[in-house]
Amino acid sequence: MGFFFLFSSKIKQGLLPSLEDLLFYTIAEGQEKIPVHKFITALKSTGLRTSDPRLKECMDMLRLTLQTTSDGVMLDKDLFKKCVQSNIVLLTQAFRRKFVIPDFMSFTSHIDELYESAKKQSGGKVADYIPQLAKFSPDLWGVSLCTVDGQRHSVGDTKVPFCLQSCVKPLKYAIAVNDLGTEYVHRYVGKEPSGLRFNKLFLNEDDRPHNPMVNAGAIVITSLIKQGANNAEKFDYVMQFMNKMAGNEYVGFSNATFQSERESGDRNFAIGYYLKEKKCFPEGTDMVAILDFYFQLCSIEVTCESASVMAATLANGGFCPITGERVLSPEAVRNTLSLMHSCGMYDFSGQFAFHVGLPAKSGVAGGILLVVPNVMGLMCWSPPLDKMGNSVKGIHFCHDLVSLCNFHNYDNLRHFAKKLDPRREGGDQRHSFGPMDYENLQQELALKETVWKKVSPESNEDISRTVVYRMEGRGEQN
Repeated sequence: MGFFFLFSSKIKQGLLPSLEDLLFYTIAEGQEKIPVHKFITALKSTGLRTSDPRLKECMDMLRLTLQTTSDGVMLDKDLFKKCVQSNIVLLTQAFRRKFVIPDFMSFTSHIDELYESAKKQSGGKVADYIPQLAKFSPDLWGVSLCTVDGQRHSVGDTKVPFCLQSCVKPLKYAIAVNDLGTEYVHRYVGKEPSGLRFNKLFLNEDDRPHNPMVNAGAIVITSLIKQGANNAEKFDYVMQFMNKMAGNEYVGFSNATFQSERESGDRNFAIGYYLKEKKCFPEGTDMVAILDFYFQLCSIEVTCESASVMAATLANGGFCPITGERVLSPEAVRNTLSLMHSCGMYDFSGQFAFHVGLPAKSGVAGGILLVVPNVMGLMCWSPPLDKMGNSVKGIHFCHDLVSLCNFHNYDNLRHFAKKLDPRREGGDQRHSFGPMDYENLQQELALKETVWKKVSPESNEDISRTVVYRMEGRGEQN
């Protein structure tokens, strides 16, 4: 009742509450002070993390406030406003349930159930053609997701580093198209599924690799990146790109895997010499150096958590969700997702496109990079592989996800009777603003005014711009 009375008195006085006030009243629920743990718990329920770089100012101010106030764990309205004002646009969106997955807690409970179901899957064999892959326990299993608004959820072994292996193929293709353009890149590589094993010594009728997701195509794509630079410069460049895609989360390198790949890479050397004979590389290419670079890129390490941000960058049109930085061009993202959809899952690509209907790329280390365009990115990781070379648990999880939610590319969004649509509002309404009918309009206007004061649409630097664009695109529906 205190909450309603306070709002009513302010309306009678003709005072429009600020966004900071509205946020305080929502979380305080009639109390004069907010326990810090209550704010943090409410924040996490939206899917945001306290480590989110977009909330750095808020979290820094919160820590400083806790150190300098005698009342330690309690925030009155003034202290609360001081803490949240730098990040009020993002926080307002979060608590008004304007993110792409409004009821995030309910959605993640479903994800946890799917994870447990897939965990029961046995069978498959851990890749052992090099010792570094064979050492992983077959019981390791992790799933991380990141939405286009930066909502995060992880379950299982999501902090264990593993090599991208073939999961790097769409990422380096995206870099090549981003830097060189579609027309140039596809002078050297095709766009069609090959219908053959990924490591076959075979080219299309134009004597080009069929697509960038088979080894021959990936080797040629590797030769296009930073032509003229040495391998050290090229590797640094790609690592910086990967770091940006991952929002500066973990991206590492396994030198042991690289050395083993090079020592056991006879098939790829054979492909390399065949490509050289057929003049598939740009003029002046050092084929042996390119194969070294190729093995290096396969040996880049990620965790489920960092790779899910990479996938979310693809889902978000090339903007990294947790930094707001544009990393890839729309053209590069569109092309990459198209090829992942048609060619990303080895010999299982057609089956996966039919049953799951989402862009994905698997790797021999057990990873599956999955993209739900305009919604989220996921990384599923479990080392045991099926006969096609895909993670047994990962495939099961992807099937179940699309059986539960209407994420399949051809699911009808208007008539989806038996499937959940996590993008729709629903469930617990505790963190919706206020009982007043006038609020929707007033807050929308206040939010837009605040945003446009903070951000110029011409700006290429402000990290809030993805928030602005998403708000503009979705706010008009309300």
